[in-house]
Amino acid sequence: MASHSDTLVVFFGATAGANGGKLGSDEREIILLVWQIVDLHEKKVGKLQRRLVKPDSLELTDQSKEETGLSVEELYKAEPLDKVLQQFQQSVSAELKALGRSSYTLCVDGPLIIRQALHPEASKKNLVLPECFYSFVDVRKEFHKCCPNAGQVQDLTLHSMLEYVCIPELPLSEQVMGLKEVRCMVQLSLHILAEPYNHKFSCFEAVKYKLESGACSKTEPVDSETVIRARGLPWQSSDQDISRFFKGLNIAKGGVALCLNAQGRRNGEALVRFINQEHRDLALERHKHHMGSRYIEVYKATGEEFLKIAGGTSNEVAQFLSKENQVIIRMRGLPFTASPQDVLTFLGADSPVTDASDGLLFVKYPDGRPTGDAFVLFSCEEYALNALKKHKQILGKRYIELFRSTAAEVQQVLNRYMSTPLISTLPSSSMVPMPVLATPPYLATGSTRDCVRLRGLPYTAAIEDILEFMGEHTIDIKPHGVHMVLNQQGRPSGDAFIQMRSADRAFMVAQKCHKKMMKDRYVEVFQCSTEEMSFVLMGGTLNRSGLSPPPCKLPCLAPPAYAAFPSPAMLSEAALYQPPLLATPRTPQPPHSPHPTPTLAYYPPQHHPAQLYMNMNMNYTAYYPSPPVSPSTMSYFASPPGSVALAAQQPHAQGHVASPMMPQHGALVRMQGLPYNAGVKDILSFFQGYQLQPDAVLLLYNFSGQRSGEALITFPSEESARRAVAERANHPLSGLPVRLLVCCD
Repeated sequence: MASHSDTLVVFFGATAGANGGKLGSDEREIILLVWQIVDLHEKKVGKLQRRLVKPDSLELTDQSKEETGLSVEELYKAEPLDKVLQQFQQSVSAELKALGRSSYTLCVDGPLIIRQALHPEASKKNLVLPECFYSFVDVRKEFHKCCPNAGQVQDLTLHSMLEYVCIPELPLSEQVMGLKEVRCMVQLSLHILAEPYNHKFSCFEAVKYKLESGACSKTEPVDSETVIRARGLPWQSSDQDISRFFKGLNIAKGGVALCLNAQGRRNGEALVRFINQEHRDLALERHKHHMGSRYIEVYKATGEEFLKIAGGTSNEVAQFLSKENQVIIRMRGLPFTASPQDVLTFLGADSPVTDASDGLLFVKYPDGRPTGDAFVLFSCEEYALNALKKHKQILGKRYIELFRSTAAEVQQVLNRYMSTPLISTLPSSSMVPMPVLATPPYLATGSTRDCVRLRGLPYTAAIEDILEFMGEHTIDIKPHGVHMVLNQQGRPSGDAFIQMRSADRAFMVAQKCHKKMMKDRYVEVFQCSTEEMSFVLMGGTLNRSGLSPPPCKLPCLAPPAYAAFPSPAMLSEAALYQPPLLATPRTPQPPHSPHPTPTLAYYPPQHHPAQLYMNMNMNYTAYYPSPPVSPSTMSYFASPPGSVALAAQQPHAQGHVASPMMPQHGALVRMQGLPYNAGVKDILSFFQGYQLQPDAVLLLYNFSGQRSGEALITFPSEESARRAVAERANHPLSGLPVRLLVCCD
């Protein structure tokens, strides 16, 4: 309502569950509404109105029965919420007309009845609230503005405010819930309107009608006290669904960022940014509220996390998203040869794209190859719905998937494919040999159920917390047997795997530790096999439906495990995961050095450790092992910050034995533009005369497990690598010119 309203409607409500400071936190329905009009000019009050509301579920908590004095029988005879709201409008309109007034504003004791009870319930019941419920004044904030020495807004109560201005409390006979609160607010309002305060109500709060779309820059400051993480969302949920879940709270422009997994699909999480901390704190009160039949977990998050998902730097994306109030649809599975005109024809005349081809954004790899994804802008909901009807229809020889999308998802998908360089930037001073693991080491697999899975860990939990949680069973953990599962953003997912010394020990842990508390959360503990653990750590899923293998069983480029100093007895367990590609080699030692080879060699940190590993469109997974070590029970020492450990076998007494995981040293050349059917033999023939072995060739694959048209070749020396690039660059392989690049260039 406008700030020049000449009438206040003092408004109060109660629910069938928690009331007071916890109103709305338990999703219980409204059962009582009370209101009274105050004429700001004449200082007169209208008739006190009280209405019972019949909830869909006729159940009251004992606390609610005691506080409200209401029974199920009384509520059964009442009208439902929509009817009571109609009565409210009719009553207020009639009184305003009698007073000769034209506008009014709601006045409440705190925002909970409006933001946490009325709007969420109306949204769930698909009720259209009158305009008056989108603007209100909070008597506590008005009183604090009038009497700043009375205390902080969050500490004020009706009792303390009345006491501060020396207004006596109502007699016990009038202390009926609802009537008492409204009368107190009316008394307080009239008192601060009069001398000596002469207060004018001006702190008008608004409830946003709808979510505003918009782009977010990575350089934009985002306050961490305004961001939450919602977890457990249905996979098909859109930003509008999330906005409805938080109905009544004001989400910042472009403030919903749906998170994607390693395969570019939604993972059931979203980061939501609110306009201020007050709204963020109210959002946290909706922890485990329901979206349909699913409960949604709500946790604090940081501005950095939000920017990782929603922030972007591409001018092309910024220009695409600069058109406001557009509905965004994502298309997936497009033929690689599809043109803008093909897409426009596919969508048809009943779903015209905003600005024709300028309303299309094709997602491409850094080298310009299409990914099969595109985003489309529509000017209204009707056109978008028409487009969604073409879900799974055929374009060319492929069926096309269409989904609702968001500005944050556009940024996230483009960041995934475009922002990370295909080859990490290395020092340009001189050629640095790069070791390549021809066969990356994986966890050994087996069907013996000698592992346990921990689910529901606090996001702040560290390995030390897990060991404390395990208690007396810690001694039964295998060396390097603790693995925390991280999400796509490299943060804890709430899951971990523990390798035990036997299946009996794993069974005992699962029995004794299941649903035991860690910090403020209970943790579920399940027995599982090494094979199941390995599949999850490599990107598969393990749920009630069974085991789903990783989307690609090919070698994955994963971040390194942390360093540890294993004792000689532990060497067979050391370095369960090692990175297949490291950016800096260790200094090789002569085979008969008088000094034994150290168990671990460190690599110094880079300025951008996240870029040490090559993306190259491979199926790198969202799940990585944590430091594979139990620090409290084994000799665990932190490595230098940012360092990477590479394990070698302990030398035997008679001599040194080379580790099967030892990388080959040499200079790396990247090949681009390979035919998709090109194999190792074709590449060796292409470089005939350079004395390459088959294990010097590493073919790269995309998310679908198909060859990406790129490869990495390890040459014996810098000289031979540079000579090969100079002599063979742009030469044809099966009729296609091949691009060659020395990786440090």
